[in-house]
Amino acid sequence: MAIKQDFIKPMTWQGDSIKLLNQQKLPNEIEFIFLTSIEQVWDSIHSLKVRGAPAIGITAAYGLALWGLQSNYDSATEFRHELTKQFDYLVSSRPTAVNLYWALERLVNSVKYVEDVGGIKETLVKEAVLIQEEDERTCRAIGENGFSLFPDNPTILTHCNTGGIATSKYGTALGAFYVAKEKGANLSVFATETRPVLQGSRLTAWELQQAGVDVTLITDNMAAHVMKNKKIDAVIVGADRIAANGDTANKIGTLGLALLAKALNIPFYVAAPLSTIDLTVQDGNGITIEERSSEEVTHIAGTRIAPENVKVYNPAFDVTPNHLITAIITEKGVVEGSYLESLKEIK
Repeated sequence: MAIKQDFIKPMTWQGDSIKLLNQQKLPNEIEFIFLTSIEQVWDSIHSLKVRGAPAIGITAAYGLALWGLQSNYDSATEFRHELTKQFDYLVSSRPTAVNLYWALERLVNSVKYVEDVGGIKETLVKEAVLIQEEDERTCRAIGENGFSLFPDNPTILTHCNTGGIATSKYGTALGAFYVAKEKGANLSVFATETRPVLQGSRLTAWELQQAGVDVTLITDNMAAHVMKNKKIDAVIVGADRIAANGDTANKIGTLGLALLAKALNIPFYVAAPLSTIDLTVQDGNGITIEERSSEEVTHIAGTRIAPENVKVYNPAFDVTPNHLITAIITEKGVVEGSYLESLKEIK
């Protein structure tokens, strides 16, 4: 059954540009920008105008297709050679999220045997559009599978933003909330603010409000108290990269929530598409953790909140080991038990 919730389209292919929802302006302003160069795409990904692993991958795919349309090469061989350079350039914008690499690699592979330049350009665009269309179906299936794990009238805690604006539609972890809403479930959600750039308060709280979901915003350091005293039935989060053994990289703070959930005997779920599973990385030690600008910690909305010249450590992600994860929710089903075996089978 299709989810009836209305969604803002976070990115749209315009033929000669990408129409992109500027997530930096939310929730105070709904602004769309138009990206007309691969450099603008790189900046939009790096500066978090677009964020969320699936949304990053889709936008990057459109960026590579856009570069292709604007390129002038007589030889298909030369075109493909330059295409790999642009692939590397876009990958450098956010190193942790595997969907970025996956989407770009899929575009490059789609033109491997195309013999003419015009055909390469056309194929790149078609493949990028297909990735976005597939993501909509994938996220809806993840939402259905996630909802199946919830008890009646559930109270769920979530972290960061994993909704429709972090994907092409519906979302991953938040997709389960939209399914719950459609099915008339009496769902309550606690959303962490998600420091340092507040994706939970700026994006998740706003998005769930728009959908009419009962959402309560908390600061990150309230999580233990809330999980102990508010009868939280489950914690559900997204992922930016899942290693072959199930170790999961997600927004910084996820590991702390997983440890709390284990201590309080609360199920801890990870919701992600199969494209987020990276079987080439054996465990979490092999996942590159992006470190970002100190200003994300020392400033809020451009206002300094910390002393000048203070040292800052700002990892964007942490890694939750597999033994803390109750189940991984994918579009093909729910994975439990020995992730090293089950992820390989489902992938």
